[in-house]
Amino acid sequence: MPSPTQVVSLLKAQQIHHVRLFDADQAMLLALANTRIRVTVSVPNDQLLGIGQSNSTAANWVSRNILSHVPATNITAIAIGSEVLTTLPNAAPVLVSAMKFIHSALVAANLDSKIKVSTPHSSSVVLDSFPPSQAFFNRSLDPVMVPLLNFLQSTGSYLMLNVYPYYDYMKSDGVIPLDYALFRPLPPNKEAVDPNTLLHYTNVFDAVVDAAYFSMSYLNFTNIPIMVTESGWPSKGDSSEPDATLDNANTYNSNLIKHVRNNTGTPKHPGIAVSTYIYELYNEDLRPGSISEKNWGLFDSSGMPVYTLHLMGSGTVLANDTTNQTYCVAKENAEKKMVQAALDWACGPGKVDCTPLLQENPCYEPNTVIAHASYAFDAYYHKMGMADGTCDFNGVATVTTSDPSNGSCIYPGSSLSAINIVSFLFSCSIYDTVNTVPLFPWHSAPNFVPPMRVIRDVMEFRPSQELAFS
Repeated sequence: MPSPTQVVSLLKAQQIHHVRLFDADQAMLLALANTRIRVTVSVPNDQLLGIGQSNSTAANWVSRNILSHVPATNITAIAIGSEVLTTLPNAAPVLVSAMKFIHSALVAANLDSKIKVSTPHSSSVVLDSFPPSQAFFNRSLDPVMVPLLNFLQSTGSYLMLNVYPYYDYMKSDGVIPLDYALFRPLPPNKEAVDPNTLLHYTNVFDAVVDAAYFSMSYLNFTNIPIMVTESGWPSKGDSSEPDATLDNANTYNSNLIKHVRNNTGTPKHPGIAVSTYIYELYNEDLRPGSISEKNWGLFDSSGMPVYTLHLMGSGTVLANDTTNQTYCVAKENAEKKMVQAALDWACGPGKVDCTPLLQENPCYEPNTVIAHASYAFDAYYHKMGMADGTCDFNGVATVTTSDPSNGSCIYPGSSLSAINIVSFLFSCSIYDTVNTVPLFPWHSAPNFVPPMRVIRDVMEFRPSQELAFS
């Protein structure tokens, strides 16, 4: 496998700005220093019991693995264990304590607003996942799940969920159509309809995510976002796994990327971003188990691509087609008060996700109204499908063919955005993700006319969705 420096070189070459580690490997954290790449680190399962039983052990872990690396290494989240409730039940009683102890250490270091704490769950914690509206968490887990959700809600964190339509498909004995698992188009009579909500589900991924949302609602938690921390499809399998193929792996991962980038959300929450990790970056030739367990990667162990993702007809691994690509930016000579009013509208009623413009986020610099407005205008323009009239903003915006992205600030319409919203997981335990945070707390300017020359009676605004490669 590549060394940490080689991995970081690959991430930088592919313009991946967010990574997740399955542990807190010191060499990897050092290699990621001064790259501005956002990093999620993990507490391994074998360290969970000690941390969950001792506040001082948790504090020492944070000191060794977090404080000794920030701010040079841009650590933004900590995942406590992995699928603890289903794979390590003896540690379940201390899981929430471990999360609280780690969080307390972050509070003491004044890092709690910058670094979120959560724990990844297997989707099997949700029972009766279809119809999604009738789903609920395994009730035997309630003594842990309720305080866990309270913790996530009180700290502004997210529910981490591993979603594998491949396994759902394999276990269904033909009940789940392959096209439904792969995001392929289905005729209306083949779509799954929730009889209680009448919501239509065109893919397994959305159904599983919504089942988790409904499960949280059943316990009276309605404002915790979901982050999908693993998802993917194997490219090779043995005779008992005929659908683990290069074509299916390519189809699933390519369609997942498109699904998330298209701002569709889920039927229950159209417009609620579901940050997603694609499993995984490298194949693992030495991993025990079936052939498919070794073949989830986009690259082989030598760094050669296993297949080329189909992103809008692209011929490269991660980039998308830039033919006739256009962007919406603020006019340099526009009156600043008008630009500010348009910016406030875009990040308010226009429902653009302007969190990249927050301080310490990738698009904060340059901290000018023109630069911030250009990002917000372009986000709105592409959210609305680049429709006529969506790059006007009362005359202060203009369309350009020059990509305005700069440094780690990647504009929504950029050819690099397909990379930035995707993350990888591989044997060195690295992911890439984009963190999901609430809408920017700006309000609309009074008497400001929306940027469309013709205001439509019915318009659905959705914040950008985000994807990550694992």
